[in-house]
Amino acid sequence: MAITKKYLKSKPICKVTFELDGLGDADSIVAVGNFNNWDTKATPLKKYKNGKFKVTVDLEKDNSYEFKYLVDGNYINDEQADEYRWNDFAASDNSVINL
Repeated sequence: MAITKKYLKSKPICKVTFELDGLGDADSIVAVGNFNNWDTKATPLKKYKNGKFKVTVDLEKDNSYEFKYLVDGNYINDEQADEYRWNDFAASDNSVINL
């Protein structure tokens, strides 16, 4: 798992790339979080021939975003998250990215 942040000089935006490796047997992975209102269809990761899944999203900088990955119907956190935050609704931690 990897998170790459690329800040734009011309806009208050950060291009965030979510990449997962080693889940080549997965059929679908979606990034869900408060950046897309936890929509389970809005931000799918593309599966590449090398087995990696990847998606890049534009997020406003100077914010924190909670998220998880939905892997074939199961939620998982990112090991490379900046921090983790407890969520009472889900009764589990969410991954957090700070920009």
